[in-house]
Amino acid sequence: MAKILVAEDERDILELITFSLELGGFEVIQAMDGLEALEKAIVEKPDLVLLDIRMPKLTGYEVCEKLKESEVTRDIPVVFISAKGQEMEIKQGLEAGAVDYVVKPFAPDELIRKMQEIIDKYSKQG
Repeated sequence: MAKILVAEDERDILELITFSLELGGFEVIQAMDGLEALEKAIVEKPDLVLLDIRMPKLTGYEVCEKLKESEVTRDIPVVFISAKGQEMEIKQGLEAGAVDYVVKPFAPDELIRKMQEIIDKYSKQG
């Protein structure tokens, strides 16, 4: 079972994402802020990290950059999830090291499909 770390500071959205991904057969690790996400990524070594951009302590961009700097976590694919779908934000996310960008609101079945595609793609590279 693939493991996804979800970092989202809004409890309702975190629960919705968790429910959707668990329904899709994923194991979900939750984090409520950027620092917690970074710490859990190092310990848990998930198959994918799904990051909100605007979070307390560290932004999603900062978390992504730190994950990509670490030998332990650099190969874990990172996907941003945000209500901000402007081209500039998407570009900044990809430049920080993310492999994809999901705009809220999202369709749960699309989220599941996209996460599975990314995990399949990156697990074959390792």
